[in-house]
Amino acid sequence: MYNYIKGNITEINPNYITVENNGIGYQVITPNPYAFILHTEATVYLYQKVSEDNISLFGFKTQKAKELFIKLISVNGIGPKSANAILASGSVESIADAIEDGNAKYLQKFPGIGPKASQQIILDLKGKIEFEDTTIKTANLLEVEEALVALGYKDKEIKKIIPKLDPSKLTHELIKDALAMMLK
Repeated sequence: MYNYIKGNITEINPNYITVENNGIGYQVITPNPYAFILHTEATVYLYQKVSEDNISLFGFKTQKAKELFIKLISVNGIGPKSANAILASGSVESIADAIEDGNAKYLQKFPGIGPKASQQIILDLKGKIEFEDTTIKTANLLEVEEALVALGYKDKEIKKIIPKLDPSKLTHELIKDALAMMLK
């Protein structure tokens, strides 16, 4: 299983990109090929799908997009083509929020996703979409988290706003900013 490939983007087509690494060009199917820049080095996060007659590499600009893709294809009736269409049309955060909020209408706007499929996605994935938090929190951000917990905010709500805060500010300023975001 591949995790990622780092290489030069040598070709961009409507459905895939070609990533050259050590003289080998890998065809990588991606939700939005035009998000990559031709003739630049990029890290592409990979998912390898093996079937009876095909081996395909699916690629994503971020680890979060890859994780969401894997969760989407675990839903009964959603294959790689549908999951790619969903990721091509929406941001990872908006898709995850729609699933968590049970917003079936939002999911139905994606190609190939009807009422049944949108309900199945919500049923299977609601409460299960969490991404690895790779940010290193400074002491003042940890204090903000503790303050928000003490004020009765839920962990899910806190996790949404902490990345939006500026860690260079003083703790009391960050708490004010966090509360302002919570009240919006």
